[in-house]
Amino acid sequence: MPPLREVPSLRPIAQKIMVSLSAAASPFCRPEEDPFLLLESTLRSIEVVLMLRRNLPLRRTWSEQPYGEEEITRLEEEVLPAIRKCLARVDELDQRLLAQHELLVLRCELESKRHALA
Repeated sequence: MPPLREVPSLRPIAQKIMVSLSAAASPFCRPEEDPFLLLESTLRSIEVVLMLRRNLPLRRTWSEQPYGEEEITRLEEEVLPAIRKCLARVDELDQRLLAQHELLVLRCELESKRHALA
């Protein structure tokens, strides 16, 4: 059976689980120190704002002129896919690091067993 993240219909669920786990207490860093967790949260926030403000101008704190239909379309067609692509690449890197770590643990366990038998 393939990992959850490789089953297209389950991929969003697997991603939410992974984000929840990485947002939980960690011995490595606080969630606010993880830039990619922040990026994932930002993506979800933008998607929610765009969904809730569908067909409405998108106000910005720095300008009197809100984003109109053209700017919102560019966000949806260019910016959000770029963020998703970045997060997918980070996931690939994370999976590679995890596989390397698991291999190191396995090697250590085998070495320990070998010494125990000697």
